[in-house]
Amino acid sequence: MSSAQNDILRWFRSDRADLQTMSSLTSTSHLQLAAFALGTIGWILCTISMGLVEWRVWHVDNTTIISSGIAWVGIWKVCFISYLHVSSGYKEQFCHKFSGYDSFIPHEIYVAQGLLLIAMVMGLLGLTATVFALRNIYMGISRKTLITHFFLLGGFFYIFAGLCVLVPVSWNFYSVAQNQSIAFPPSYYMPSSPTAQEVGAAIPIGIIAVILLLLSGTFSLSYRFPITTNTDMKS
Repeated sequence: MSSAQNDILRWFRSDRADLQTMSSLTSTSHLQLAAFALGTIGWILCTISMGLVEWRVWHVDNTTIISSGIAWVGIWKVCFISYLHVSSGYKEQFCHKFSGYDSFIPHEIYVAQGLLLIAMVMGLLGLTATVFALRNIYMGISRKTLITHFFLLGGFFYIFAGLCVLVPVSWNFYSVAQNQSIAFPPSYYMPSSPTAQEVGAAIPIGIIAVILLLLSGTFSLSYRFPITTNTDMKS
């Protein structure tokens, strides 16, 4: 057999081994691919929940300024529909943003502001770690330590992000269930307590985000590197 034929044979065997390695890697990473998809959706829902003003829906009796009798209390601002306060005769939404110096804001709102920002960053880090690990797998870079560590890192980020969303969502849900009041100053044009209040859209969206992020973390942490693969054990 000539030298050229030997080179072709070695190349063919090497290429076949690489394909087998990639196939073995990808066949063990289906849950981690699902983790990336669920984590992406969970992170988007976390961001949406943080931006929505509909955390608490207050029903009020006095409709002189709050024309619809409904006000929305979020973690960044309070809003309501008014026919009088903004422009007489026009239906417009009036919003008043919270300030970091407002002492009347309850603790659960301050906690929600901080933890949801942390959750957004942690979720983004989890997605980045998962993308890096999946990139190595689908490019056939069979470095066990590198892939495993990035899946573990991504899983911890997802779970931490989910817990950071769970705390404010649960706390604000409890506040709504207890019909707790907020001592708004006169500049907010809000009563200190509603006649009734209910959960706004932001809380169930946050709950779904928690479930998806925790599932993503669990799937990422469950990764097991295939022991039958001809692996490069470099870190």
